[in-house]
Amino acid sequence: MKSPDSGALYRDSIAWQKSMQLTAQVYKLTQSFPTEERFGLTNQLRRASVSIPSKIAEGKGRASSGELIQFVGHARGSTLEVQTQLEIAVMLGFGKETEVHLAQEQAAEVLRILNASMTTLRAKLNSRKSN
Repeated sequence: MKSPDSGALYRDSIAWQKSMQLTAQVYKLTQSFPTEERFGLTNQLRRASVSIPSKIAEGKGRASSGELIQFVGHARGSTLEVQTQLEIAVMLGFGKETEVHLAQEQAAEVLRILNASMTTLRAKLNSRKSN
């Protein structure tokens, strides 16, 4: 079944746009992390944050609503990874407090948007199945 959203550009997605801002903030934040963390927390945070908009874009490019829901779920998981890793950074005293706080706020916003998107997509999919 073809998704009604599959023809839309992924760049039009608010979730994609906000997650791109989060990724930029994570890169800015991790520039001040200790050099010895380059292959540790810095790398983990950057990879997880890049994964969020990437999964959204990949999901938008898929042929069905079910696949889109699956990739939005993966993006949600990556957002939770970023939130966890930001908490670890706080515990270890890494990064500037204002930059960490901004990234935490952005991650929370992305998570809210992804949760709402999943709810809406599932409702649409279920209503099509029951018709």
